[in-house]
Amino acid sequence: MRQHISRRSSRPPWKWFAAAAAGGVPVGLLWWLLAPGGMNLITRNPALADGTNPEVWLLRDLTLAGLCVFAGCLVAVFLTDKGGRNEQAAFLLGLAGGLGGALIAWLTGVLAGQLWGGPADTSVNASVAFTLRSLPVLILWPAATATSVFVLSLMNLLKGGPGSAGTPVAEGNAPGA
Repeated sequence: MRQHISRRSSRPPWKWFAAAAAGGVPVGLLWWLLAPGGMNLITRNPALADGTNPEVWLLRDLTLAGLCVFAGCLVAVFLTDKGGRNEQAAFLLGLAGGLGGALIAWLTGVLAGQLWGGPADTSVNASVAFTLRSLPVLILWPAATATSVFVLSLMNLLKGGPGSAGTPVAEGNAPGA
């Protein structure tokens, strides 16, 4: 029985990868609902409803960027709340899942645009259709996760003091001693 428990706890926590990657579906749907060129629920400006307007393209990319940063921060909150033996594996799988989630969000948004959006004449420019022009937006999700985990871990360390993080403080080296 004891061997079974130790084997189980040493396996990588794939649930962090799966949860972050699955989060791409709602992020992609939100992107299409909120972004100019999609349903345009943020601005509701009729001038920004059509992908033929070049002003839409940057706003559409920025909408996905904001959603990816929010999703990355949310994943980080859950990762830093977790404790246990596989913290590093959970972090790395959360980062990989975030990259997968960003890709899934992009593809979900594009699919939603094709299914529920109007027909787009892409002969003038491919960006007329609901898509992402700036592919580096996709690394914002894992970047936000990594940065947020760092900040939250640093805040927890500073709040708890030097001996609370599980690292022993040598006698005589503590501040004020």
